[in-house]
Amino acid sequence: MLRFREAAVSDGDAHALLASYFAERAAGFPPEQGVYRPTFPAPAQFAPPAGVFLVVEDDGADGSPAPLGCGGVRRIEPSPDGLVRYEVKHLWLAPAARGRGAGRRLLAELEARAIAFGAEELVLDTNASLEAAGGLYRTAGFEHVEPYNDNPNATDWYGKRVG
Repeated sequence: MLRFREAAVSDGDAHALLASYFAERAAGFPPEQGVYRPTFPAPAQFAPPAGVFLVVEDDGADGSPAPLGCGGVRRIEPSPDGLVRYEVKHLWLAPAARGRGAGRRLLAELEARAIAFGAEELVLDTNASLEAAGGLYRTAGFEHVEPYNDNPNATDWYGKRVG
């Protein structure tokens, strides 16, 4: 049964999932865009009420929890019109876990957590090469917005009013 566990980004499972995510992105990063630049997040950015980081777990073959993905939300500077803004970061599932709706459930859980913290807008950045991710964000109600950060790995920025 799929479940979400709050974890510090320095937690062993969370760190291993982030390392796998960064390795996959580096291996598949479009060469014409340069080199992928991973940055492990600071734990304080994902500690309530500033944010939260979730490890996605399912039952392993032996019945014990098996981590299969992660993602977080963190509070950032307010929007230009003063809305309380949270950013979705590091949403990732292991390849074997994809295509079963877990990404959509994780995104919905992160949105609910951000709203509980007081979010009025959610934003995220991604790369156009991640077509499935872009499709997920658009079908979840996110729309293209002007860049709100200078992430060198991003080509697309999305936003959604919530709350």
